[in-house]
Amino acid sequence: MSDNGGAVHGPNDPTSFGLQPPRQPAHTPQQGNPYARPTQVVAQSEPGAGRLVAGRYRLLSKLGHGGMGTVWRAKDETVDREVAVKEPRIPDHLPAPERANVFERMRREARAAARLDHPAVVNVHDVAVEDGQPWIVMEFVQGRSLGDALQEGTLGARDAARIGLEVLGALEAAHAAGILHRDVKPDNVMLGRYDRVILTDFGIAQIEGETNLTDTGGFVGSPEFIAPERVLGQRPGPASDLWSLGVVLYAATEGVSPFRRTNTPATLQSVLNATPAAPAAAQGPLAEAINGLLQKDPARRPDAARVRALLQRAAEPPAPQPTQVVRTGSAQGGLRLGRKALIGIGAGVVALAVAAYLVVADPFAGPLPDGWRERAHEPLGVTVAVPASYQVGRPEDTDTYKDWVKYTDWSGAITVAVELRRKKDDTLNEIKDSAASQMYADDDEFTSDGDSGLDMPEGAKTTPESKATYRDKPAAENTVTYKTDDINDPRPRELKVFYYKTTKGDMYRVTIGYPGAGDLTERGREVARTVIANLDITTL
Repeated sequence: MSDNGGAVHGPNDPTSFGLQPPRQPAHTPQQGNPYARPTQVVAQSEPGAGRLVAGRYRLLSKLGHGGMGTVWRAKDETVDREVAVKEPRIPDHLPAPERANVFERMRREARAAARLDHPAVVNVHDVAVEDGQPWIVMEFVQGRSLGDALQEGTLGARDAARIGLEVLGALEAAHAAGILHRDVKPDNVMLGRYDRVILTDFGIAQIEGETNLTDTGGFVGSPEFIAPERVLGQRPGPASDLWSLGVVLYAATEGVSPFRRTNTPATLQSVLNATPAAPAAAQGPLAEAINGLLQKDPARRPDAARVRALLQRAAEPPAPQPTQVVRTGSAQGGLRLGRKALIGIGAGVVALAVAAYLVVADPFAGPLPDGWRERAHEPLGVTVAVPASYQVGRPEDTDTYKDWVKYTDWSGAITVAVELRRKKDDTLNEIKDSAASQMYADDDEFTSDGDSGLDMPEGAKTTPESKATYRDKPAAENTVTYKTDDINDPRPRELKVFYYKTTKGDMYRVTIGYPGAGDLTERGREVARTVIANLDITTL
């Protein structure tokens, strides 16, 4: 239900979470901002405004509404404070048993929220009975929902992690009290004043020991945020709420709900079977948290403690280490060169000595070029540096998800792909004994129209690099030039292919493709050099 938990909506909502301009992620079926919806204009003189409920709550204006009720801004005339009051909203044609079901659900919402003592859970003050119907009286929260905020853009990784930590805290408190929320979504996350985050709407919460309530002909909840086990009718647990939190974090940073489709059956099918594209905006520990929470098997999802640790790291990343300073003639460490050395070996050799020291001290020192970013891929065990504007892609085949990732610039002319062949899956012994052997085996595919996976005709040329290494270990590097297999418009292309075999026997292949002639050739070669130089394989 999207009742917005009693929030005040307005252009000057006093929240401090920064939003980034909306962007369309690659390979998503949605167009534009997926959270955009028509603006609701509330008339100055609303039906029901001014009504006194239970002799003390004066209704002032509507704040929002959903399937089970309308939320009013009201004044508690007994203690002279503003409150939010949820009015039962039930269609007249609803049969008596279902009306009773709705009333019971509202009572449960009040009981569930009232049992929880946590700053990220909305406070329930009272349940007033008016004409035999329960009206929930809650604290009045100034702010807006995360769903409304996402209409304007996406959240940065730190803000998303901060919000995720607060929602996680509310869920931990609920789970400790035997309560499953079952409807965690952006519309039920409030962004209040002073950076406060509140989880609202426990209307479909399941309280341990109480009879389960379901709607006639289906289940309750928002389809795109429901965990797979709930779709399958299995008994949910705390991991089901954590799945929903993962979807919220994905939507908040990537700008799209990963499982939303054009209708409910298709959405539920995607929840069960679709693997969303790896997060592009969320990196490092936040990406690890999202990827873990979106595991289809609840037993494989990280527990709340692990998620908290990852979100804390994302919310407060470590301060950058100070730049290594090389001192000469100092007793405080670093490279020390005496006067005789300076005179005897000459300035040129000194420069080489200093450069060599820096490489040994920190072989991966040096910032990325402007506009580049590192993107971690936990399933592949690799971090890849690519231009920030490049779009990430994943194969449709779920089985291939953990073994391949590809980046493409907006023009489609330059691509960066990382492929992992795992020793444990190599039943046909296709992984060669070394990176160089793998390169020469692939060389046959490139030059003889083999199964290279590229649209190249027979006759491509290859130029292996000599003595390629990765962190002082043997590697291989090849340059492939060819023309596209289009008889009407063949285009020259060039590939830079890098190979590395880990001590476990897994083979990595990094392929950077770009035009073989024209303005983008040098740009493509520069991208290839930078990608290979900054490749970070974490499973050596």
